Amino acid sequence: MRVALWLIALFSVAVAVALLAGSNPGSVMVFWPPYRIDLSLNLVLFVLVSILVLMHLAQRALSAMLALPQQAQRWRLLQKERAAHGALLDASAHYMAGRFLRARKAAELVISYERALANAGGHLAHATSLKTLAHILAAEASHALQDKTNRHKHLNEALDEAEHGTTGVRQTLKEGGLLRAARWSLDDRDAVASLAWLDQLPQGVARRTVAMRLRLKASRLADQPAQALETALLLAKHRAFSPSASDSIVRGLVMDLLAHTHEISQLQRVWQSLGASQRLMPELAVQAANHWLALKGDAAVARAWLLPIWERFLKMPTLLSVAQKVKLVRSIDRSLGHAQDPAEREWLARIESAQLAQPQDASLQYLAGMACMKRQLWGKAQTLLTQAAQKLEDAELRRQAWSALAQMAEQRDDAAAAAAAWKRAATV
Repeated sequence: MRVALWLIALFSVAVAVALLAGSNPGSVMVFWPPYRIDLSLNLVLFVLVSILVLMHLAQRALSAMLALPQQAQRWRLLQKERAAHGALLDASAHYMAGRFLRARKAAELVISYERALANAGGHLAHATSLKTLAHILAAEASHALQDKTNRHKHLNEALDEAEHGTTGVRQTLKEGGLLRAARWSLDDRDAVASLAWLDQLPQGVARRTVAMRLRLKASRLADQPAQALETALLLAKHRAFSPSASDSIVRGLVMDLLAHTHEISQLQRVWQSLGASQRLMPELAVQAANHWLALKGDAAVARAWLLPIWERFLKMPTLLSVAQKVKLVRSIDRSLGHAQDPAEREWLARIESAQLAQPQDASLQYLAGMACMKRQLWGKAQTLLTQAAQKLEDAELRRQAWSALAQMAEQRDDAAAAAAAWKRAATV
């Protein structure tokens, strides 16, 4: 469309010029004593236009000639800028290819090119980002070469350069440098230094997935299970791991934290910090209940922690493995006392109903027999424990079953049965 309009305009000008020049009888008379010169008006106009065009071309030629030094300087600055960017690309390529020494040299070359460009009067709007990234690349290469001296030097220079950028650029570059420093310290197995770098991050950045992953690793390395568990729960909430991986990590951290917990109030805070899905993990509930009982906590609290696991087990017996079922039985057995309070009677009813629902389960027979024994239901206890002792696969439960039978035999003054039971317990 534009070409068609230009053609129409040119034809219009050509027609106008032809009409004006073809029917223009005007003339220009020039007096140059003693001469008189008659010139056609068209010729005069043509000469004037030609003079204007020549003057314009001469002016442009003169301007171009005078601008040659500036253009040469601009070209030299452009070459330096291109060389800096090319060196940055080379540094990245060498680093990805595993040529770390070449990568560091190329990154340092970027810095020297940018410095030469600044000394020559050139100014890059992204000079801060360019130099900071070059220092980070050099530090990365030094880290790969196990050169901590050069790594620290380039890291400090990168953080200093980042301070000269605009607000958005400064914040981004500084955050990236701190995250890199935290990861390098973690690779050096220096968890304290890694956590110190992460603590310098703003609160919003510290809650990013990459920062929380680093904090989780550093906390575990620094043997800080409480902080590691808090970070793992946040990562699980943000779905940073798959469900199975999340459960495995949280389970391991809780186990580690329980081993470092020596106060009842601290253990209760740990349990309350767990989510609903974590509280339904059999290993965690049993471990927490056992540790609670070891700290002389209220047995009713331990049974309350075990109750969801017990109810799920009754609904789906195959939900727990044999080892998990044995641990659950041991924990419930430890939590049951001799008091005749309503809560204990409720648990006795639960255990009896579970044993009647699964009469061939030796572990449930053992648990029901021990519960009856603690409530002085001697006949029923002896029957259940005798049946359980013959079928139990777990050695500890079988030993405890025979020991309970021996104690009951001693209470009824049956020395022969007591001796036989103690012998069976000792030979397990």
